[in-house]
Amino acid sequence: MRLDTGAVQRGCRKSQIAEFRQLCRAELEQFRNAAGAEGTLVVGCSQEAPLFGAEAKGRSGKMEFANLRETAGWSTEGTKAGPKMAALLAAASEPAPSFPFITLSSEGVILIYGRDEVAVEAGQLLADHLDVTIMITKPSQIMPPATTSFPIVQGTIRNAKGHLGAFELTVDDYAAPRPSSRDALVFEAPRNGLTSRCDIVLDLSGGTPLFPAHDLRDGYLSADPRDPAAMLRAVLRARDLVGSFDKPKYVNFTAEICVHSRSGLTGCHRCLDLCPTGAITPDGDHVKINAEVCAGCGQCAPACPTGAATYALPPADALLHKLRAMLLTYREAGGSHAVVLFHDGQHGTALIDALARYGDGLPANVLPFAVNEVTQVGLEAVAASFAYGAAGMRFLLRPKPLHDVSGLSQTIAMADIILSGLGFSGRRVSAIETNDPDVLGEVLRAIEPMPAAERSATFKTVGKRRDLLRFALHELHRVAPAPSDVIALSQGAPLGAVTVNTDGCTLCLACVSACPTGALRDDPERPVLKFVEDACVQCGLCQSTCPEKVITLKPQIDFRAATAPPVIIKEEEPALCIRCGKSFGVKSTIEKVAAKLEGRHWMYPAGDKRLDVVRMCADCRVIAMSEQQFDPFVGVSERAPPRTTEDYLRLRESKD
Repeated sequence: MRLDTGAVQRGCRKSQIAEFRQLCRAELEQFRNAAGAEGTLVVGCSQEAPLFGAEAKGRSGKMEFANLRETAGWSTEGTKAGPKMAALLAAASEPAPSFPFITLSSEGVILIYGRDEVAVEAGQLLADHLDVTIMITKPSQIMPPATTSFPIVQGTIRNAKGHLGAFELTVDDYAAPRPSSRDALVFEAPRNGLTSRCDIVLDLSGGTPLFPAHDLRDGYLSADPRDPAAMLRAVLRARDLVGSFDKPKYVNFTAEICVHSRSGLTGCHRCLDLCPTGAITPDGDHVKINAEVCAGCGQCAPACPTGAATYALPPADALLHKLRAMLLTYREAGGSHAVVLFHDGQHGTALIDALARYGDGLPANVLPFAVNEVTQVGLEAVAASFAYGAAGMRFLLRPKPLHDVSGLSQTIAMADIILSGLGFSGRRVSAIETNDPDVLGEVLRAIEPMPAAERSATFKTVGKRRDLLRFALHELHRVAPAPSDVIALSQGAPLGAVTVNTDGCTLCLACVSACPTGALRDDPERPVLKFVEDACVQCGLCQSTCPEKVITLKPQIDFRAATAPPVIIKEEEPALCIRCGKSFGVKSTIEKVAAKLEGRHWMYPAGDKRLDVVRMCADCRVIAMSEQQFDPFVGVSERAPPRTTEDYLRLRESKD
């Protein structure tokens, strides 16, 4: 492949660039000399990474690798790939922070769940390696073993939970076989509701998988019992699941800023709707994330409006730093019409390699960007990419994803709306769903060159995802071809305003108490409801809490909101205590209450001075009742039982 060292040097101006032909063989001594120098070393070859790693053992500086051959050089447009090579080298030089691990431990206790002799055969293959139990659901003719090497029982799994090393199964129709079984196993009387615990589950029942997104559940293996090859692959995988295994802790969670619920009323439930494995569950006012069950799809992090859930491989700010380095370097090196191609390592990298080896390779303007999971990419990364100078973006997906990708679909739809509203014409962001490298190449080459922003933003920021999102959107608005101040968004967006039917609002300020971000505010001096759009995360708690049901969410992005003062939604004259003159409520509300009570409630006969206490503050009300020796039950022959909180809650539910 041809190396355009000049273009690489233009893009990486602060780096020393050296070109070689056989760095891993005849010129290996040159690598040793470079490895002995201080600073970060980036090698544009990943094939010989083990060799280079061994040669640089003990090196104090950081060393990274960039695959320039399959992603850039091996292409029919390889002669124009110099700016891309510079961009890939720059991205590789950006540091990737470490991330935490959790440990899953398995002692090799396996339950093989099947329906016929196939399960018994699997047990025989594993008996020398694992502690085997066979459970047959709705058994047919199962021949009794000559020697009982492992238990064979009857049972149907009604419920399953857990993960590698900690599965818990609820079993119905459980029965042990009679030792006297002759030509076929005969089972004892069945029992329901038994609990079984094991480290590994091998499901050969051929029925509905026991878990959602079952391919992502560590320790749960399934295979079609009619496919001997699939069964054997599952057996071989199960055999190796003994010991301790480190697993990344994909998501960091800060419960204090989660806006799932308040006072028993549900607000945000985005992550609950998107999690494919059920790792996220409600936990009081917030949710909790089971790191052992989490498969790392990352959809919860882009969907979380407050940043309570953040992805760790890498964090959002580190991801933006790599995108920044790649796109700014690409433009500095003379590249144009950049299209960012997000892909994962398992599926996407293999397709790109195949396209390079057996096809035309990637176009020179397509910049591949590997991530742990494509679905971890959020709106902040999309906005930042276009602010940094990208002209297009594609997400490479499997035709049949391992889990639901609706979170990514929402991100793409939202990005399209925003980019269109800012003057970026054409379809800028979309997904490519294929397993065929030739199809991938055809789709990428069919992308029409579209202009990027004339000016590139250069911002570099750190912090939580929401802060990154707001800053990236602000910079995108600044460099956009035709910026618009307000863009309406679809439901579920993490940005927006609220509309309040002020005729029905009583200024009870329950919404202010429920708002977790301070977007809705009051004033201790007067009855007023204020709104700060920049702080609103569209969690919906105000809408759920409002007793009058007059609040509606309005998803939108207002680029003026960051500097806008609080907006007064409703303001009324305060109620002044008729005894001391202190403000204590809303005048119109107090008068409505007094009007409803006078002559209509047995405690407040028409014209009675008792009604004056309604127009007093809390302190004066107590004093007045004491002075008047106020007894609300005087003249009442039969006392109704007192109403409790539960009574009022039931009344409210019946009205709803």
